[in-house]
Amino acid sequence: MPGISTKNNCLEVNDGPLLPENIAHLTPSSPTEPLETLRARYERDGMLLLKGLLPRENVLRTRTKYFEMMSPSGVLEQSTQPIEGIFNSTRSPDDFPGIGAGAAGQNGRPGGEGAQVFVNLAIEAHYQDWYTKDLAKHPALLDFVATFTGWNENTLGLNRSLLRNNVPGTKPIGVHYDQIFLRYGEPTSVTAWVPIGDVSLSGDTGDAVGVQIEREFTKKAREAGMTEEEARNAFNQNMMSTGLLSEYPLEFARQYNRRWLVSAYEAGDVVLHKPHAIHASTVNNDPNNVIRLATDLRFVDQSKPYDERWTHFYRFGDGV
Repeated sequence: MPGISTKNNCLEVNDGPLLPENIAHLTPSSPTEPLETLRARYERDGMLLLKGLLPRENVLRTRTKYFEMMSPSGVLEQSTQPIEGIFNSTRSPDDFPGIGAGAAGQNGRPGGEGAQVFVNLAIEAHYQDWYTKDLAKHPALLDFVATFTGWNENTLGLNRSLLRNNVPGTKPIGVHYDQIFLRYGEPTSVTAWVPIGDVSLSGDTGDAVGVQIEREFTKKAREAGMTEEEARNAFNQNMMSTGLLSEYPLEFARQYNRRWLVSAYEAGDVVLHKPHAIHASTVNNDPNNVIRLATDLRFVDQSKPYDERWTHFYRFGDGV
């Protein structure tokens, strides 16, 4: 994807531009580095950027298939190729909302009447073999996660995933961490964020703040005499209606005296992160109107308790 998605030469989130003092750069890693080095970096940062873990041509094939499928909705600029993912400048971004990007209610359907065609196609893409098998269960990813975690044959890739599009001008994902949505299992899962194409800068803050938030709420719940089930449900109810910690990444980082870790990504890169790693995305201000496409894949040790709701493929209103 040519260029970095910036506005006035700086990154932008929902509540304004990220200044140099608000960011730090995520350390790139090679999958061939010693495992002890990679594991130490993962523990330190709560995440690990692996350069070129997946074959670039396989990732770009998925990108092509996705935009070929989306093309009848009118999302693409005329006379451009699907692999480019160039947004149709004559259309409203409101007609092409992101999946899982803050729809009202618990995992509700995004967009209005004008978005129906695109949303139907976007949800259908979650069930296609070129995505569910060729990318989400790619041997290079599964084998690395199995070895890196030491789970080996107990490694399970969960079927439920979020194949996210982000056209220029739409709202980015707010502040959250994944354990909020995987609460019916132990906080031992690993998320693989996979850019499907070259993607501009986005950010994370690491997992220490997420762990802190979780512990503080659990302590209060126990002091109030809540059972484990009551505390779990109460936590979700005290999030925003979308399950987010905040819509305002800049304010959130200042509140906890943290900086956002940012990076640009290439097709084939993968970011592994912990279940309490706090992350959000930047506004897509790509100068060439390129649509961002990425997915969140979760892996668990199936020998331990995990959130079995995630064994089912994504659908609207599934309550997760």
